[in-house]
Amino acid sequence: MPIQFQPDQRLLVAMSGGVDSSVVAWMLAEVGHPLVGLFMRNGVKVDAAEVHKKSCCSLGDARDARMIAASLGIPFQAVDLAEEFRDIIAYFVSEYGKGRTPNPCAVCNRDLKMGRLLEFADELGCDGVATGHYARIAVEDGRVRLRRGIDPRKDQSYQLFPVAEDHLARTALPLGGMHKSEVRELAGRAGLRTSQKKDSQEVCFIPSNDYRKLLEERGAELHPGDLVDTGGKRLGEHPGTEHFTIGQRRGHKVAANEPLYVVETRPDEGVVVLGSREECGASRMRVDDLNWVGFDVPAAGEFRCEVQHRYHCVPAPVTVSVANGLAEVEFDAPELAVAPGQGAAFYRGDLLLGGGWIQGTTRGVRAEAVAPPV
Repeated sequence: MPIQFQPDQRLLVAMSGGVDSSVVAWMLAEVGHPLVGLFMRNGVKVDAAEVHKKSCCSLGDARDARMIAASLGIPFQAVDLAEEFRDIIAYFVSEYGKGRTPNPCAVCNRDLKMGRLLEFADELGCDGVATGHYARIAVEDGRVRLRRGIDPRKDQSYQLFPVAEDHLARTALPLGGMHKSEVRELAGRAGLRTSQKKDSQEVCFIPSNDYRKLLEERGAELHPGDLVDTGGKRLGEHPGTEHFTIGQRRGHKVAANEPLYVVETRPDEGVVVLGSREECGASRMRVDDLNWVGFDVPAAGEFRCEVQHRYHCVPAPVTVSVANGLAEVEFDAPELAVAPGQGAAFYRGDLLLGGGWIQGTTRGVRAEAVAPPV
């Protein structure tokens, strides 16, 4: 369990009531760390019919987290972060209104799970925090290095790209060197009540897993209008640009001889542009709000690496040029479904170099046929 803390250092453990955070608390308690367990309430009410889909943030999850803490003999607190989560939900809704695809989990990791959590740690006299993320942290040559978790199906390093290096330096991720099956087996051997609890697959504030329902509940203004091809020909109509994201292949209800993908949304015009797979490919993207982890950009401002531009995609080889806080990223080959608003995480192998937020793209095919990217 390679972590950067001494056994006598006091840690604040983020406990969601799921199996992962339960095992983290158990592992740290076993090696003698003084611990405090903390459950974050998001203020979102979950309908009874949807409770079975959840494994974090519900009343049942709070109870499970409290009972795990009690079984380990560690103090436990539940804190109300409804106001902070309202800000994240507002960001989520706003991004769709701008024709962008939000990444709330990365924002939550930056602002709450490794931001606000560290503030609570300071208030409670803790040296650092521990979470159940599947990623690996090590200190090498005095710098924090973040690597992918060894379980490729569970790796969560991508969602940590915006977390500041000094915050990661105070964070323990004990599960990064384990596979999920090992975690469940360990939970069973330890007699933890959460050992067979299902994982949550949804954004925590969208228990239905239907973000359109959330937009409706929040009274978001929709932008209905035309579906057009990349040459501007009208193909149909749609109920709102907010119903679409770049790379989406289903849901537009337009019949064609070949699959049609969403290649652009223009909320101000109410236009959704559809095109072929080739037309959906991006040759370049612009990334800002950059955050580097244990990595210094070369003096020339240019380097080679791989980039992951959404949570589940194969990293693509790229050339990155950084100037004035902006990264111009050129793909070796056009890349499908690169969406403004998503995160771009830069890697070399399993090592995360850092990342930023995608501001716009240049399409690799017939780019002159459409308006400039968002």
